[in-house]
Parts: sequence; C-alpha cells; structure tokens
Amino acid sequence: MLKLLNEAYRIEHLRGGHPPKLSVLDRLVIMLSYYRDYRTMENIAFEYGVAKSTIYECVKWVENILIKSEEFSLPKKRELVRDTEIEAVMVDATECEIERPKKNSENITRKKRKSTR
Repeated sequence: MLKLLNEAYRIEHLRGGHPPKLSVLDRLVIMLSYYRDYRTMENIAFEYGVAKSTIYECVKWVENILIKSEEFSLPKKRELVRDTEIEAVMVDATECEIERPKKNSENITRKKRKSTR
C-alpha cells in the first residue's frame, strides 16, 4: 500500500508546491486507524495536531488511490451476486416490546384559544 501511495504522491507533486502537513505514511496510518478503530476525525486530528478537514482529506485521498489501483479493488456487486448460491435464508422474527404512551386524557387541559383569532 505504501509503495502505491508514494508513487501517486510523487506523480501529483512533480511540479512542486508547498510541503504537506502529514507524510504519506501518516496519511496511510490515519486512514487505517479511522476504519479499524472507529475513531472520530476530531480525535485523530487532535492527536496529529491538524484540523478535522485535513484528516478528512487524507482519508479520501488514500481511499481514492487504493480504489483506482487494481491490487486493492473489490469486485462489483453483480459479480458477487452472480457467483453465490443461496443455501439457506434466515429471518429474524423476534418480538420487541414498544413502550407506548399511557392514556392520560384527564391530565391534559383543553382550553380554547381566543387570542389566536
């Protein structure tokens, strides 16, 4: 993954520009920790000393590079459905009690509002 990201970074920054706040390795670690540990972007941003938007951009950048590569691309939905044979179907039919409001009509005061007309 890191080799692929380094190559993509090199191609994007051939003409130069100002250096990024986070290295390519940091970006990869941020994306992996975001998905593996379910940490919030604010928490990760605090740890790295950057803004939440920077973390979002890092995650999206790494995602897009990996999606475009052939090594890390997932099969399409149709390919997955076509290759599977369904042997059994399970339906969860457990009952869940729903708490409903009590009937307390005598506690409610009904008053005509003459001031609204």
